[in-house]
Amino acid sequence: MNPIRTAAAIAASFPFLCAPPAGAQDAPVKSLGVVTINGGQPTSLPTQIPTTTEGITREQIDRTVNAQDSEDVLKYFPSLLVRKRYPGDYNHAILSSRASGTGNSARSLVYADGILLSNLLGNGVGGLSFPPRWGLVTPEEIERVDVMYGPFSAAYPGNSVGAVVDYVTRMPRQFEGHAAASYSISPFELYGAESTFRSWNTSASLGNRAGDWTWWFNVNRSDSEGQPLTFPTRLVSSGNPTGPGVPVTGAVLTRNSADQPWYILGDATQYATRQDHLKVKLAYDLPGSIRAAYTFGWWENKSLGRSTSYLRDAGGNTVTSGPVRIDGLAFAPLTGADFPLTDESLTHYMHGLSVKSRTQGVFDWEAAVSRYDYRRDTKRQNAASNPPPAAESGGAGTIADGGGTGWTTLSLRGTWRPDGMQGPHIVDFGVQQDRYELAYLTSNIAGDWRRDPPGSLASDVGGQTQLRSLWAQDAWAFAPRWKTVLGARVERWGASSGFTVIAPTVNTAWPDRSDTNVSPKAAVSWQWRPDTVLKASLGRAVRYPTVAELYGATATANARFINDPNLRPERSWTGELSAEKELERGLLRLTFFAEDTRDALYNQTLFDTAANRNVTRVQNVGHIETKGLELAWSGNDVFTPGLNLNASTTYAHSVIRENAGFVSTPGDTLGKRQPNIPRWRASAVADYRWNERWTTSLAARYSSRQFRTLNNSDVNGYAYMGVSPLYVVDVRARVQIDKHLSAAVGIDNLNNKTYWNFHPYPQRTFFAELKADL
Repeated sequence: MNPIRTAAAIAASFPFLCAPPAGAQDAPVKSLGVVTINGGQPTSLPTQIPTTTEGITREQIDRTVNAQDSEDVLKYFPSLLVRKRYPGDYNHAILSSRASGTGNSARSLVYADGILLSNLLGNGVGGLSFPPRWGLVTPEEIERVDVMYGPFSAAYPGNSVGAVVDYVTRMPRQFEGHAAASYSISPFELYGAESTFRSWNTSASLGNRAGDWTWWFNVNRSDSEGQPLTFPTRLVSSGNPTGPGVPVTGAVLTRNSADQPWYILGDATQYATRQDHLKVKLAYDLPGSIRAAYTFGWWENKSLGRSTSYLRDAGGNTVTSGPVRIDGLAFAPLTGADFPLTDESLTHYMHGLSVKSRTQGVFDWEAAVSRYDYRRDTKRQNAASNPPPAAESGGAGTIADGGGTGWTTLSLRGTWRPDGMQGPHIVDFGVQQDRYELAYLTSNIAGDWRRDPPGSLASDVGGQTQLRSLWAQDAWAFAPRWKTVLGARVERWGASSGFTVIAPTVNTAWPDRSDTNVSPKAAVSWQWRPDTVLKASLGRAVRYPTVAELYGATATANARFINDPNLRPERSWTGELSAEKELERGLLRLTFFAEDTRDALYNQTLFDTAANRNVTRVQNVGHIETKGLELAWSGNDVFTPGLNLNASTTYAHSVIRENAGFVSTPGDTLGKRQPNIPRWRASAVADYRWNERWTTSLAARYSSRQFRTLNNSDVNGYAYMGVSPLYVVDVRARVQIDKHLSAAVGIDNLNNKTYWNFHPYPQRTFFAELKADL
């Protein structure tokens, strides 16, 4: 996955790094692990740090990825997994990395051209969900994607502990135009129900460079249907042989993630989603090699979530409410919570402005500001007391409004080369401020939940966090064949204006608080042999609590005590040792990584002495230890001309060593595996160029079983709420019809594997695409 790194490019850009030692007979083939980009737009990632970095280009994406959304291009990267449940998944597509699971969205960073897309208002999913805003980048506009593993650059906050992803989008050198259309169809069968779901995606782009001006314009629309994601259930053990209820048929007897027998009563959260995207980028070259650039992104999403009951009474009528009897047992009444209906309407804006110098001389600088704005963000839902079919035509419900939520980033940074490009030092430094505002108001609706305005207050949560940082790092070639990067980041974090209101019992304004930490970073590389580089990296990362973790409770259980505004930040030390060997036609890398985390943030139970009872909420887990190995191989024209191969395998052992909290009984999490971290992950993708027109690819992804719970009680992964192993095969074929037209067809999950990550993933999906380029 590393064709962006080549010895020729490194030698051309950093000749002083490639100078061989006195008496050496051969110049190094791979020099000190420095990353250099061949052509295209420059990445925002630091290229001087000798640590693990992977990348994929637009040409590779065209050959190997059935890309319906921007996150699809990450699915073959080493150690990465995006929990994407269906095309257009806007509220649960969390990025997972080596030691950070799919419930930890705040432990990775995603950028588009340096603009923050990671939603650090919260962590993970739940009542409020905080995945990166993938919809602000479309597959059509991607030029390249780069990933840096671990918190080894002082330029990034502690949320980089897992990985930093940078999407580099197109900026033209001359007039160009593009149009694309894609279609996918996914038959789906589960618990005896069968359906077929479809998605459509259309995109068009124009761009040009005229004198000092460069501009780019992209529009995109996607219409998608997702498979059902949740399922109303009743445990067999909760049945009452003598209770009242309507006798029904159609319930599916199976076993839950704890391997207990339960009934599946229907399916829910089946989304129909329409998303529109517009992106405008402008750049102007000023005298003195200074460029000013502005990016505007608009994303709109309208989504309907629907439910289906499997239950039928003696007359064959669908049953969605009231007490029922299944196989002679009476169960709790069905409600609107079992069969929810949702209507969502979201309009989000993104702005980014930067001014930077590009002299490559003694000193360069950059000033950048960005804003992500929830201009409109509403979710309407029927009330528990208002199940279908009555709810389909109105009735009681709620409306949740996140309008006014968003984040703002401001950074000033510089690069100082005291001896010019040929000197031994490259010093990067900067100051940064990130500010996050959460405002989430939920109101009751007594009349028509689909259309009526907000009524009485149900809950209101909000607050702000702010992170001010000062950082510097020096890339120092201190000896022939040696390079080191030493740096540190000083951070001042604050939380303010926090409040939690849950009607009618809770109305709390939380006190302001602040914290200061220093995070040192160090990396070193040694050109052991002309074709082999050895690297070591060590970094501290402090991941502060998010606004939602501090104040964002919207549930009523344990209402008075559901927040902990005194959460401690996560503190991690992460290290890795790597050996990279340049092969005749590729690159082989072996990396040992380790992470030691104190006060990890998870939802769990703890005895609250003030409340004198057990309380379930986000709390600190004392100590989690992770160690692992990652092996990656990438090559072009391997075995035979035209065959390219990228493959990786990762082993991770992640264990909870200390924890005062628990799930069921005190001590039940100790020695257990960290949630959503599999022992084994692997991926491989091979593409073959048959001739100038035709390419085909074959890919495979594997993940061993994992747990979702802290006490690892979810022993059955092949169930709703479980996390199962996965092994899927993807294929793709692409033809360049002529100079302007290309077409592709593909199949994801060719082997039609049914696998789970709490929700079921898509089954076999057929994909077709047509592109036109001027």
